[in-house]
Amino acid sequence: MLQYQPVEPSVEVVFHALADANRRAMVDRLLDGPASVSELAEPLSISLPAVVQHLHVLEGSGVVRSRKVGRVRTCEIEPQALSRAERWISERRALWEKRLDRLGDFLAADSDEAATKRQSNTPEQPSKRRPR
Repeated sequence: MLQYQPVEPSVEVVFHALADANRRAMVDRLLDGPASVSELAEPLSISLPAVVQHLHVLEGSGVVRSRKVGRVRTCEIEPQALSRAERWISERRALWEKRLDRLGDFLAADSDEAATKRQSNTPEQPSKRRPR
């Protein structure tokens, strides 16, 4: 029998959550500190139910968590989820920097080799002196 083991949301889910401009605006606001759902909805030109749907996506990705106190639902950023995405990007950046460095080294060596071959394959020019 399979047992359920909770796993942290994958980096794909985090990127999916951050793919929408409204959700990114909410995350940007939450970077300043916790905010209520109505405070998050205020600058956006979407309905309150749409804001709630976006928050569900952000919560499902682990980027945001919320708690309800009385009638007010307060949301706050969950930095670990953003750290996962940042780490994933950093790993890819380091990989591509290494690859591009190796390509640059290869091209520089190839260029030096080609220049050397051109110099060695150049036929000697006859002397311009006239025999006496």
